[in-house]
Amino acid sequence: MSLSCLLCCSNRMKGSSASDEISCQVLPSARCLFDEPVQVKVGGLRSGQLVTMRATSIDERGVVFSSSATYRADGNGEIDLDRDPSLSGSYVGVEPMGLLWSLRADTLHQYFLKNKVLEPHVVKLSVHEEEGEGRMLAEVINERFLIGDGVSRLSVKEGNFQGVLFTPPGEGPFPAVLDLCTFMSEKRACVLANKGFVVLAVAVYTDKPDNVKEMHLDRFEEAVDFLRQQPKVDSKGVGILSRSKGADIALSLAAFVPCVQAIVWINGCSANVGIPLYYKKRQILSSLLFDLSKVIPTESGASIIKHILKNPLAEESKGSLVSIQRYKYSYK
Repeated sequence: MSLSCLLCCSNRMKGSSASDEISCQVLPSARCLFDEPVQVKVGGLRSGQLVTMRATSIDERGVVFSSSATYRADGNGEIDLDRDPSLSGSYVGVEPMGLLWSLRADTLHQYFLKNKVLEPHVVKLSVHEEEGEGRMLAEVINERFLIGDGVSRLSVKEGNFQGVLFTPPGEGPFPAVLDLCTFMSEKRACVLANKGFVVLAVAVYTDKPDNVKEMHLDRFEEAVDFLRQQPKVDSKGVGILSRSKGADIALSLAAFVPCVQAIVWINGCSANVGIPLYYKKRQILSSLLFDLSKVIPTESGASIIKHILKNPLAEESKGSLVSIQRYKYSYK
């Protein structure tokens, strides 16, 4: 089958009868934004026919992710994932986007890597017979774009920081968000820009963590100041979206740096983890240390690490605790 045919919104293949034409559709369009819901419909089946629907996608490392679900056609030979329940497979019940959220790799503990925001997330949806070897009856390609129409992407290297700036179309002014990634990732920033935010993605680590002996808050303050100076940004300060190591940096910014209006803090720590933190050439927080002897291995190959951090409230660790009570929003 040619690529142009695969990219059609509705791809059709002959069914078991010469008069039948089975279709699989992604509505309203097979091309959409990354976080947009779509409606998946199948037509041309026999009344009550059981079929297996499959989704397949390959991430940027070449790892294959897949899902499947069994559906029964209604009296008109149609299946609508917005309406009809999956009877078995990767999920059961009415789940309009189930084939996407249940995608998983055959190998355990693999996450889907998607960082190239200029290339779409491609998912192949296909319909298969239940009987025999599950002959494919129809398929369609769903292209899910991370960057919306008119959103600009600009690589930035200013002073002591570097990152990627995403700006939505229009005159603005727009609210500003600093996206603190532990390691560089543009996906979250890009999706936010689609919603009308000016977003600067900055990585906490620009080198291997073992090579980093001290962290300087000044670098992230420079990023905040750069973001506030953008012509389309409003004057109300900057919000910070953060996760993991980026989360305790976000708390420190709120405690020590003006202009931080709000923080979204995901899966972080209330203390400064792993590396001493400096600001204006002096150490402001010591590091909360790890105890790797408390790593718990599991039979599946994963490790449970939730106990490895020392207690930030212990006397020996209090110097690492972020004084978030210092936070008082103001801006220059």
